This record gives sequence, C-alpha cells and structure tokens, in this order.
Amino acid sequence: MSTTKPEDLYASMLRQTLYVITTTPARGEGMQDVLPAHLDYQIKMERDGILFGAGPLFKEGEKIPYGGMIIVRAKNEAEARVHADADPFHAAGLRSYTLTRWMLNEGAITFTVRYSDQTAVIG
Repeated sequence: MSTTKPEDLYASMLRQTLYVITTTPARGEGMQDVLPAHLDYQIKMERDGILFGAGPLFKEGEKIPYGGMIIVRAKNEAEARVHADADPFHAAGLRSYTLTRWMLNEGAITFTVRYSDQTAVIG
C-alpha cells in the first residue's frame, strides 16, 4: 500500500480545466440541413485552439448516436457557454446541451510521425 499522500499525487498531475458540452437532440427536422454549418463551426474552433475534442455519443450496442460531446478550452464557464451557444445546432434550437467543468488529470496521447512517407498516426 502506498504511503504517498493524495495531495502529493495531485500536485504533479496536469490539472487542466476544460469544459464538456453534452448535447442531445431537441428537434429532429432540420438536423441534416444545419450539419454542415455545425461541422464548419467545430473545425473553426479546432483551428482556433478552442476545441479539445468532439464527436457523437453511442449507447452500448447501438449504432445510431443519441447525442454528442464537445470538449472546449475556455477561461471560465461563461466563455464556454458562449462557444456552446454559438454552435449552429444550439442556435437553431435543434439540440439542447449541458455544460460541465472537467479537470483533466491523468491520461496520455500517442502519435507517430513517419518521415519516409510524411504520415502521422494518432492512437
């Protein structure tokens, strides 16, 4: 059993505050019409360094998503809400969302850059 105090372990962790926007459909019609604007918005946030990650959520064994998750970098909850409200799905009333503050402590990302064919692999 470790004798290390939890506060000593926490001190070395990343402790990066991010905001999780969990979306669920509010209305069905019009989703496909607004999807390109939604994806353009996500890509813009990615390029602007705001978007940490995003994608659909699936229940176990299901093939159709029940909602989505968008993780953003923001100074505070108010700024994160501005990003969420500006999403075309939310602005059009096609999706509703909840906003949660999340502290990223543990984990890892692995990527490979191959010089021979100038490709990159994340995983």
